[in-house]
Amino acid sequence: MGVHEVTDPALVGMSADRLDRVAAAMQGFVDRGVVRGISTLVARRGQVVHRGLHGHQDAESGAAISDDTIFRIYSMTKPIVSTALMLLHEEGRFQLDHPVATYLPAFATLRVLGADGSLADAARTMTIGDTLTHTSGLTYDFMVDNPAAQLYRDHRVMHDATRTLGACVDLIASLPLGFQPGERFHYSVGIDVAARLVEVIADQPLGEFLAERMFGPLGMTDTAFGVPDGQLHRLSAMYGLPDLVGEGYHAGNLVEAALGGFNERIDVSATYPTATPDVFVRGGLGLFSTIDDYYRFAQMLGNGGRLNGECVVGRKTLELMHANRLTPAMLPWEVMGTPSPGFGFGLGSRVMLDVAASQAPGSVGEFGGGGAAKTYYWVDPVEDLVGVFMAQYMTGPEQPDRAFRSVVHQAIVD
Repeated sequence: MGVHEVTDPALVGMSADRLDRVAAAMQGFVDRGVVRGISTLVARRGQVVHRGLHGHQDAESGAAISDDTIFRIYSMTKPIVSTALMLLHEEGRFQLDHPVATYLPAFATLRVLGADGSLADAARTMTIGDTLTHTSGLTYDFMVDNPAAQLYRDHRVMHDATRTLGACVDLIASLPLGFQPGERFHYSVGIDVAARLVEVIADQPLGEFLAERMFGPLGMTDTAFGVPDGQLHRLSAMYGLPDLVGEGYHAGNLVEAALGGFNERIDVSATYPTATPDVFVRGGLGLFSTIDDYYRFAQMLGNGGRLNGECVVGRKTLELMHANRLTPAMLPWEVMGTPSPGFGFGLGSRVMLDVAASQAPGSVGEFGGGGAAKTYYWVDPVEDLVGVFMAQYMTGPEQPDRAFRSVVHQAIVD
């Protein structure tokens, strides 16, 4: 549906002069070589008040980043797929406390792997709600604090993009859990299981379901599990560390990133292919999108489920999704040793509980999330504010997405 035009920030309580600080801050990251290219978008009260483009989508060819650059959004796939599953909840097709095994029988017998290598029966079943909140007992192969993660690496759970979603989830079901369901928060392939639930409950391939129920109604014309050959010139190159879920994976990558990282061009085509949208379909990653497309999704969430006259999801469903589901004992939740104080977790995305503890500006009830290649979004219902940040580099010590968030909030003047 094209590029959103920028309106006068003063009309929605923001300062144009103070928003100019966004450009200076983002260009600084590009000039220092932290990241090759950055695209930013800010909207308030449904009106886009800022757009920014800095650097290149392909530094080697000199191609500048543009409004229609296509990005691999990695874990920003998760909120989309989680919302898709909840569309079926709205139809009464399942409940959050239903066992996953009711719909995916491969999960009927669950075993838990202990740190000493022993196996025990699961104390309770894994529920659909567990998969969306990362409390299922599942893990990721790049985790270093879960005994089952090595098995994920050994079986190439995230390394083989030629597996279908069904085959991938069947493999996950065959491996033991890393902890008891409901015991704690642990970032995982749970949303991939949720994606397979969409397919089974709807009796429809995930890509088709998303196109029909979300991307079409929202006008997200460039969002899919692949990129057509004729549009590959719009796809951003990837930079940074070796692909953390590819053949170059090793736990030392994480240490290297913390110590400084680097910003070389890297090839992620083996684990994030463009040409197999009927095979490389996942819930936790896999979608390609543009900043305008993702803004449409985020603004729909901010509008209580509506955009341009289309009601995609109900307001009460979104309130359920963005309510914290973690117990006090599970907080602060963390990923690879990095805690997120001040945030709880709902169904598929984090939610702010305590502004001061979060160490960042925002509002209680704000929700959002990011992707491994430094894509990020947030929706603040209190301020009626949406921010979207897009770049393509695999981790590193500096966080331009956090700086973007800080600079945006200081521009609110009403």
